[in-house]
Amino acid sequence: MKVAVLGAGAIGAYVGAHLSRAGAEVHLVARGPHLQAMAEAGVRVLSARGDFVARPRVTDDPGTIGPVDHVFLGLKANAYAAAGPMVKPLLHERTTLIAAQNGIPWWYFHKLPGRYENYRIRSVDPDGAVTAALPVERAIGCVVYAATEITAPGVITHLEGTRFSIGEPDGSISARCTEFSAAMVEGGLKCPVEPDLRRDIWLKLMGNIAFNPISALARATMAGICRHLGTRELVVQMMRETLAVATALGANPDISIERRLAGAERAGEHKTSTLQDLEKGKPLELDVLLQAVVELAELTGVEVPTVRAVCALADLLNHQLVSA
Repeated sequence: MKVAVLGAGAIGAYVGAHLSRAGAEVHLVARGPHLQAMAEAGVRVLSARGDFVARPRVTDDPGTIGPVDHVFLGLKANAYAAAGPMVKPLLHERTTLIAAQNGIPWWYFHKLPGRYENYRIRSVDPDGAVTAALPVERAIGCVVYAATEITAPGVITHLEGTRFSIGEPDGSISARCTEFSAAMVEGGLKCPVEPDLRRDIWLKLMGNIAFNPISALARATMAGICRHLGTRELVVQMMRETLAVATALGANPDISIERRLAGAERAGEHKTSTLQDLEKGKPLELDVLLQAVVELAELTGVEVPTVRAVCALADLLNHQLVSA
């Protein structure tokens, strides 16, 4: 099996290292000191589960790799629309695009029976640019339940979680999903093929939609947000509104808000990816987390006043960040 990891950052390099350990031919696409370190010494994974070094192939030019069986997208969702030139040389007739993203994916309504089938979410896929770069028929969804970080160039520290749930937009248990899942499991990760991945999407989004923007706005960790009575209640209200949108779309993220909060508290003084991006001066990944839910609320007639307010504040913060 031949795999390209496009955007081999903390999650991408972590997945690539495990797939390489399973015997897959893995090509990591990265840049800068991180690329140089991986080229010289491999990917060093530090984990309570056991440290190891993997030596996948690395490059900054996808055009040198050739067609692959699977492209694992470790890019932020706000980079998808511009990814076409990087993805194109990696494709053959059956190449899949495995999108490890937070929030609502561009393929969400692809092959989803009902009144909204094939609806294009404008906030996620403006002018169809993402679909043009990443054809929906190639898409396999992926919900990441793992936390990692780059602690030094070429060094990935695993913090928690090893599950990468994947699934087809039509809910089938396909051969292409089971092939990728088997390689992930062989490499030491959990990778269930879910018949209803949209449920997992909403389960994770319940936390991301609240904790990610609030952490950036307040410069606070997940535990800090939970300890403060005001922000804790804000999280609860955003979760309620998000659940209402999910229910209106026929999804059933079968989990209580208190249980979701308890999971966030267990994360301790963890900085969300949005707060980390803010501290690094990077654009914030908001479209798929907040603006998509506002759009879907309008589509279904659900009131989401709290989500709207936080979306406006976070959008202003991002605008100031990008302008600077």
